[in-house]
Amino acid sequence: MTDPTLTYTDHEHTHQMPLTPDRSPITVGRSADADLSLQTDPDISRLHATLERIGIYWTIIDERLSRNGTFVNGTRIWGRHTLHPGDVIRIGSSTLSYHGEPPTDCGITNIGNTADRPLDLTPAQHAVLTELCRPFHDGTDHPIPASNQHVAGALQVSTETVKTHLQALYTKFHLDDLPPHHKRAQLAARALTHSIPTPHTS
Repeated sequence: MTDPTLTYTDHEHTHQMPLTPDRSPITVGRSADADLSLQTDPDISRLHATLERIGIYWTIIDERLSRNGTFVNGTRIWGRHTLHPGDVIRIGSSTLSYHGEPPTDCGITNIGNTADRPLDLTPAQHAVLTELCRPFHDGTDHPIPASNQHVAGALQVSTETVKTHLQALYTKFHLDDLPPHHKRAQLAARALTHSIPTPHTS
């Protein structure tokens, strides 16, 4: 599968930015220091949004730092949004298009903003999700979800306890019908899309 690309226009010229894993994260803004700098658009904030690769997916993040917001297919986003081939991103008066092949195990959906649609997670389930997704916050080049053993060790519980919580989380995130070897990655991707796991220590 080829790497996706981001297409945008600057000074009437069309540019393509390959979204290779080593580029993540990519800052977007009016600042000259931004990875994708759109200096001529006055409607764009200096640091407007960030593109970040999560597993096999590219996401765009607007943490409400931008003045005029970030829109995907005409809808303003809050927090993290997973990109799909053909998505059109509007930042200020600039338009960016996301192109690429969909991942072979594509099953992720955007669950929305946690403030709008809170999930009914127990503290223990939240802790398991946080540890499952910790590799994505630790700056690893090619992160994968933490193993049951790592989660159990971090939380000082048994691996059977972790498995029990994971099974409940698969149900809450509507992943029961996925093949077993896909559930773990999809759970991490959906949790990160929902901005749930926020570890404060490494």
